[in-house]
Amino acid sequence: MNSPQKTVCVLGATGYVGGRLVPRLLEAGYRVRCLVRSPEKLAQHGWHDRVDVVAGDATVAEDVAAAVEGCEGVYHLIHQMGTADDFASADRRAADHVAACAEAAGVKRIVYLGGLGEVDEDSSAHLASRGEVADVLKEGTVPTTVLRAAVIIGSGSASFEMLRHLTEKLPFMVCPRWVDTRVQPIAIRDVLRYLIAAMDTEDTAGHDYDIGGPDVLTYRDMMQRYAAVAGLRKRAILTVPALTPTLSSYWVNVVTPVPFGLAKPLVQSLSVDVVVRDGRETGQDLDPEPCLPYETAVRLALQRVADREVETSWREAGLAGRSPAEPYPGDPEWSGGVLLRDVRSETANASAAAVYDAVSRIGGDRGWPTHMWAWTMRGWLDRLVGGVGLRRGRRDPVELRPGDAVDFWRVEALARDRLVRLRAEMRLPGDAWLEFRLEPDGPERTVLHQRALFAPRGLIGRLYWWVLVPFHGPIFTSMVRSLARDAEEIQATSPATSTDAPTGPDEDHDEAWSPPARDLPPARRAG
Repeated sequence: MNSPQKTVCVLGATGYVGGRLVPRLLEAGYRVRCLVRSPEKLAQHGWHDRVDVVAGDATVAEDVAAAVEGCEGVYHLIHQMGTADDFASADRRAADHVAACAEAAGVKRIVYLGGLGEVDEDSSAHLASRGEVADVLKEGTVPTTVLRAAVIIGSGSASFEMLRHLTEKLPFMVCPRWVDTRVQPIAIRDVLRYLIAAMDTEDTAGHDYDIGGPDVLTYRDMMQRYAAVAGLRKRAILTVPALTPTLSSYWVNVVTPVPFGLAKPLVQSLSVDVVVRDGRETGQDLDPEPCLPYETAVRLALQRVADREVETSWREAGLAGRSPAEPYPGDPEWSGGVLLRDVRSETANASAAAVYDAVSRIGGDRGWPTHMWAWTMRGWLDRLVGGVGLRRGRRDPVELRPGDAVDFWRVEALARDRLVRLRAEMRLPGDAWLEFRLEPDGPERTVLHQRALFAPRGLIGRLYWWVLVPFHGPIFTSMVRSLARDAEEIQATSPATSTDAPTGPDEDHDEAWSPPARDLPPARRAG
C-alpha cells in the first residue's frame, strides 16, 4: 500500500476524471499537487485547500518541471477534445514535457488514461493521438502504466450526456451504422478504482491494461437498456448507411447539449469496436473486484442527476484555442485593443445577498429573465455553426461556482454578494462578457450594475456589435429590471439568506455533496 507521505501530481485536475480522482487520492493518504491553467476553477471543490496548486500549462516545459518536482508519481489525464487543428501536436508536446521532466525530477511512476481500441488507419484522429501520447510516455525512462477505457458511464460525463439526451428526446431515431458497433462501457467509479490501483501497486509499472465493464454492448443496446432503466418505452431505431461521423456529430450537436467539437471525437470513437482486446491485460489484473454492470452504472448516474449531486461534468472543460493574450474586462483603456460596452443599472429594494441570488440562477432550465425567444434564437444559431448553444445548461439551477457552464457562458469570476462575471463561449467574431456588479445603497437597497462587454476581432467583429445594438436596449434594459424585481421577491420570501453548507464528501455516496436548492420564484420569461 502507499505511504501517507507519497506525493503525486495530477495533470487534468479540473477535468471530468481528474476532478473526481483528486479527493479519492487524498482519502487514500496521498499528498496531491495539481497543475492547472486556471487555479480558480479548483475553488469550486471542497478539497481545494488540501492540495498544492501550480498554475501553468502542460505544453510549457518549465510549468511541468515545477509541478512534478518532488513527486513520486504523475497522473496524465489531459487531452484536447475540441476542434482545434493542432490538438495532436499540443498533446504530443505535453507528453514530451511530462516524460522529460518526470525523468529529471526522479519520478517513479506515470499513470496515463487513454482510449480503448486498436490504433490503425481506421482510427479517429483523437484515438490515434491518445495512442501516440501513450507511446511517447512509454519511450521515456520513467515506468509508465497505461489504462485504456471506452465509454465512461457517470453523471456529467460527455458520453453519458450524449446517450441520455438521445434516448430521452427521440422515441424514434434514424441512426448511422455505428450504433451497431461493439462498446464495452465502464462506470466512472471503476475507472477511479483502477487509476488508484495502478499507482498503488508496484508491479503495474510498464504495463498496459484494457479496462471495461462486464457488458459488451452495441450503442443500440446501450440506448435500449438506458430507456428500460429510465422507465421509457423501447426506442425505435432505424439504421441508414448515409450518415457519416461528421453528419452524425452535427445531429448530436443539435439534439443534445454536447457541442460539435466534443461530439465529433465521441462519435468517431464509436465508428469502430471499442472493447477489451483478447490477450491483453485487463482491469481484473489490476484489481479483481468486479466492475458494475451497465444498468447499475446508469441507475447510479441518473440518481446523481436527479439529486443534483453531479461531482464533475464535461461542461467544466474549457474550450480549446484560448490565448493568455486575449483582452480582459478589467483591463484599462491604455492596455490596447477595443472593448465595447453596454451598461445598465437598476436599484432593487433588496439586500445584496438577494440580488446575488437572483443573478446566480439565470440560464439553464430556468431560462433567461426576459426576451427568452431572443436567447433561444441565439442559442440555435450558435448550435448551427457548431457552438455549444443553450442546451449545455448548467450544473446546478441555483448555485454558481467558478468555472461553471451557464448555457453558452462560463463563470469567470465570482465574489459573494458583489460580483458575477460570465464569459461567452458561443461562436463570436470577438470575446464577450456579461458582468453584474452589486453596490449596496443602504441595508435593504442595492444598485445592480449590468455590463455587456465585447472585444471585437477586426471589422467583422465591430459590424457584429453595431448590428446588435438596436436589440441591446430592450433586452438588456428589461433584463436588469427583471433581475432587480426577482431580487425583491427573494427578499420578501427569504429575508435571511444563509451560505453555510458542508463541503466535505458524504461517506455514503460515490460523489461529493452538493448544496440543496432553495425555494426561489420562477424565472420571468417576458417578451
